[in-house]
Amino acid sequence: MNHCWRSIFLLMLLTVAAGQAATQALYKYQGDDGVWIYTDRVPDGDLAFEQLDLGRRFERPEVSLRRRPVEGGVVLVADNRFHAPVQIGFQLTLVDNLAADTPWSGDRIVPARTEVELLTVLSGDPSRAMRFEYQFRFLPGDPSADHLPGRPYRLPYALARSFEVSQAAPDQITHTDAASAHAIDFAMPVGSGVYAARSGVVIDVASDYFDAGLDPVADGPRANIVRVLHEDGTMALYAHLNWNSIRVVPGQQVARGEQLADSGNTGFSSGPHLHFVVQRNRGGALESVPVQFMGAAGQGITLRRGDAPTAY
Repeated sequence: MNHCWRSIFLLMLLTVAAGQAATQALYKYQGDDGVWIYTDRVPDGDLAFEQLDLGRRFERPEVSLRRRPVEGGVVLVADNRFHAPVQIGFQLTLVDNLAADTPWSGDRIVPARTEVELLTVLSGDPSRAMRFEYQFRFLPGDPSADHLPGRPYRLPYALARSFEVSQAAPDQITHTDAASAHAIDFAMPVGSGVYAARSGVVIDVASDYFDAGLDPVADGPRANIVRVLHEDGTMALYAHLNWNSIRVVPGQQVARGEQLADSGNTGFSSGPHLHFVVQRNRGGALESVPVQFMGAAGQGITLRRGDAPTAY
């Protein structure tokens, strides 16, 4: 999915759509063995269950567009509430009586926590009403970012601990697109501490989910995640985290080695593990980049499936 968005108007969205409701339902019921089960999905069949609404301690950032009237037309204003720049792509549809020089599509970089005038739309004939609708998509990150980590990444778990790598490049078992080609999966039991591999600012958190499944379409967006923006404009994604364990919120600065959450088994997952990947925005699509981790002597090491590196 590396096509240019100008030609096909395609943007990869965040792992979970922004603007999601502020509460998430938790369903509690007893299994056949009498064990209590907690899930974010309505139980199948006629099982009796209890529904609980979980409040969130933060609001997820979002990007919105609104119309502001001006003489002879309107201005589309983009409001970016992320603690990171975003690239917005827009397209006008169902247009009628617009000025001939009005661009019907385009894109714009909007700085973090900023409003910008995205487009001025004027009528072609002031004596008639104009009409248009619009669509927009957004992607976090600045397309000009280069991966310049300065030193090898810290392994994303507690010092002196070791976990086996269950998938890493050049494997492409489930990491089959550009956004995940260089991702690394660590086989970590649920509840293992997940630590920042590099300092940065938290730009997105999803913490509402309880279950895992094998349907990439249905289960993919249901992973608990933390996304951290680095100084060079790249972003680290920590995914499949345990519900109710995330210790950070959007806008928070985190240091290298700071605990972010606990590992889990949520979203598109066949077993407990941590999915770690560093990505950058490349012209409207997320692209993963290869990373090296800190070895015992401070040297950079490249991980392969079957390795069990120790965190230093």
